[in-house]
Amino acid sequence: MKNQFSFSTRILSFLLLFSVSALTLGCDNTNGQKPDANAHIEHPEWSKSANMYEVNIRQYTEEGTFEAFQEHLPRLKEMGVDILWLMPIHPIGEKKRKGELGSYYSIQDYTAVNPNFGTMQDFKELVKAAHEHDMKLFLDWVPNHTAWDHPWTEEHPEYYMKDSTGAITYEADWTDIAQLNYENKELWDKMIEKMKFWIEETNIDGYRVDHAGHDIPLEFWKKAIPEVNKSKDDFFWLAEWNTPDMHPWFDATYTWEYFHLTTDIAKGEASVDEITEYMAKQDSVYPDHAYRLYFTSNHDENSWNGTDEELFGDNFENFAVMAATIDGMPLIYSGQETALDKRLEFFQRDPIEWEGSEYEDFYRTLFELKDRNEALWNGQYGGDFEAVATESSGQTYAYKRGKGDQEVLVILNFEGNEQEISFPNLDDSTEYIDVFSGENVTIDTEGVTLEANDYLVLEK
Repeated sequence: MKNQFSFSTRILSFLLLFSVSALTLGCDNTNGQKPDANAHIEHPEWSKSANMYEVNIRQYTEEGTFEAFQEHLPRLKEMGVDILWLMPIHPIGEKKRKGELGSYYSIQDYTAVNPNFGTMQDFKELVKAAHEHDMKLFLDWVPNHTAWDHPWTEEHPEYYMKDSTGAITYEADWTDIAQLNYENKELWDKMIEKMKFWIEETNIDGYRVDHAGHDIPLEFWKKAIPEVNKSKDDFFWLAEWNTPDMHPWFDATYTWEYFHLTTDIAKGEASVDEITEYMAKQDSVYPDHAYRLYFTSNHDENSWNGTDEELFGDNFENFAVMAATIDGMPLIYSGQETALDKRLEFFQRDPIEWEGSEYEDFYRTLFELKDRNEALWNGQYGGDFEAVATESSGQTYAYKRGKGDQEVLVILNFEGNEQEISFPNLDDSTEYIDVFSGENVTIDTEGVTLEANDYLVLEK
């Protein structure tokens, strides 16, 4: 993501794509089978219960360097983080640059590091340190466009989109980048070569791919991913995209539609019951093996649309619980564990203020639960989502996930006042443990009483 206006344009495009994709899949799915249901992939063993943490190196510390961030690894390991996804670390274009320091996503050189962050050796040390802490490290890969002063603009102008005059062009208001043209098959091999570089030279563990489906044909990924995977076993691929056809080539895809539904619920513009409809839709169009990425924030949302409090108000913890338990892989963004209360600047230095750790224990509890309880594992390794009917005087919601004899039940009160919540369809009483308090809880038709904007996460 590059700026506020491009975000709005992109989301409108995404929403249209979601609607068309869902409609098309619904029409074609006449035999009741999910698309690619048999195109099963075995995900890396280490990813089965993994969570992800997005790292904004520029803003993470006062220094804004790899070396300074490395000092946080023991804390993040203690919090239960499994995967570190670093926003682009490459040199940023100077030509047509936006703001003082430019966008991370304006790539000047695919095989170098931003000197503001440190040296290539500093980055290699960070990867090594992450591995020593039993964490994986991903890079943000930007295949859709480059900076205007990337060498290819002079050496290979044929790699780029052209306007009616034959000049290299850009899209929408993304004036700081030049758009690549994947109709040119020579570009495919060049991009694959650049992606292999970081595995072979620095031993990274995966890519989060920016704009993975934006004017990039799926045929490119069908070629690129198997080729790049030859460089390392158990390499992981996350697509910043939201369509089923990205699977099985990518391990994971985004859940933008879910995210916008939750922000609408928080604003009072949608009912929590729509979550059930959303989950049913996802189950009908995505294969079982698809990992989906759930989040309450990321660099786009925080910088352009609002802080956790702005987006979710008093229900932030409820939505954070959902993102960690409802399905797939949870993501948290730099600083969320310290109740980040500002929108981080995108084109200039704006360090996170590390004043306390309000949510470290909160996230640790959720991540530990996910690790030990297979019902919450990712993709085909976890249990199915099942909505649990509730009766109350306000907006409340409950669901469970189970696998074998393991089960997790989540109960949420979205109202600003206490709610008595009953469960009319439960047949028997069940004993659970409250994962946050450690207390025993019995759930039956009579239900529970939850305080305003409160939650229960129960493990059978």
